[in-house]
Amino acid sequence: MSIVKDSVRAAVVQASPIFFDRKGSIEKTVQLTADAVAKGAELIVFPEAFISAYPRGMDFGAVVGARSDEGREMFRRYWESSVDIPGPEIDILVATTQEHKVHLVIGVIERDGGTLYCTVLFFSPDGFLGKHRKLMPTGSERLVWGFGNGSTLPVYDTPLGKLGAVICWENYMPLLRMAMYNKGIQLYCAPTADNRDSWFASMRHIAVEGRCFVLSCNQFVRAKDYPDDLCPSDNPEEIISRGGSCIVDPFGNFLVEPHFENETILMADLDMDEIVRGKYDFDVVGHYARPDVFQLLVNERETPAVVAAGEDSQSFIKKKDDMAGESKHP
Repeated sequence: MSIVKDSVRAAVVQASPIFFDRKGSIEKTVQLTADAVAKGAELIVFPEAFISAYPRGMDFGAVVGARSDEGREMFRRYWESSVDIPGPEIDILVATTQEHKVHLVIGVIERDGGTLYCTVLFFSPDGFLGKHRKLMPTGSERLVWGFGNGSTLPVYDTPLGKLGAVICWENYMPLLRMAMYNKGIQLYCAPTADNRDSWFASMRHIAVEGRCFVLSCNQFVRAKDYPDDLCPSDNPEEIISRGGSCIVDPFGNFLVEPHFENETILMADLDMDEIVRGKYDFDVVGHYARPDVFQLLVNERETPAVVAAGEDSQSFIKKKDDMAGESKHP
């Protein structure tokens, strides 16, 4: 482990996307990124599914044993507003982070064929770093989101520190957290849709457990932010998601308390040496581990549904990715 920068100025953006409007959500992201940079941000974190919607309250016409035509059309609409990776939206975000010389972590809905994934994207001033797909969608999210696998569990070694993300209730998966700690995560991003009071206790616990900074970021959404035909309330000012974004230090102290009032950009200066001070008495994958008693096996290989005869899965995936890149960037 090393500390490459003494202090990092971090921002979490608490806002609503432009629901089911990919172009509008990208434009809002670019503007909010510029606003955060104007406040001195070096690292900017956006919420889960910011491009272009967390579909809270929607049932997509599904009951046990049946799906409605209206629900199928709703899914098509959601698919239409999602992003391709690679794709033009990625190019816009690359240009934005390069222009502002900033690191960016943002939740998107990714489409791959006919399947949608809840995904976090990572960008640096040098370009697109990669992605993490949510391993386990929660409850009804499984109607519309596929499952990620172990091939997208990155922790990036950046000039700011070791950067990674765990999405929403994945944070309640102790083995996933352990895998991230083992990779030395220092800037632990937690884009979420959970604004329950219990969430904030979890963020403090993770910061202490991992001796890392936790940046939790949620949307602030009113009914009027939904499209007119999907508005979930007769009162356009009703709060549908109250936010609760916060920043926690490696000792579990709030650097920024959970915020519930409005759309905002929350800022904190992170003293990276606090990580080492915390590791002095608790390093969950070091001197406080007992590998003679407990060990964790993590499968980080891609698991495609189809592999050509005579090829191993990883060679097949590389060829597929190369073909996709060529088709989207002629």
